[in-house]
Amino acid sequence: MKRLLAAPALALLLALAPAAWAASFHGTVTHVTDGDTLWVRPDHGGAPVPLRLAGLDAPEICQAFGPQAAQALRARVLRQPVTVRTRGSDDFGRQLARVQHRREDLGRWLVRHGFAWSAGFQGRTGPYTREQALARAERRGLWAAPAPLEPRRFRRRFGSCHS
Repeated sequence: MKRLLAAPALALLLALAPAAWAASFHGTVTHVTDGDTLWVRPDHGGAPVPLRLAGLDAPEICQAFGPQAAQALRARVLRQPVTVRTRGSDDFGRQLARVQHRREDLGRWLVRHGFAWSAGFQGRTGPYTREQALARAERRGLWAAPAPLEPRRFRRRFGSCHS
């Protein structure tokens, strides 16, 4: 009998697991590290939370167009209120998040203006594929260069800017 009850309980726990690592909060951007990393101080108090924007990959800070991507993000949201929806964390202890600023998805804005790539995973296209195609067609931002190097390939070839 206990085994029969355990299976539905386990299924319920697995179904609720994403909610356990997802959280939403409102806060203010206190720091921008690069084109896809920022720190947000929650409105409810506490230390600023390091966030890695989910669904995109911006050029490394030491890579061509990296400083421009960081500056664009800084100019857009530094000291601005945002809404954050976290989705787990990365290997560097940053929360993976979707961030909204003035009701606009910040990742969508970055990719659409040519400051980042839509990041696919395991053969799937990224969430901002359409925005990337538009930015590329219009030669916006990093797409103005003849052959921009994806950050993932840059890191494989040259390593991290922070090593």
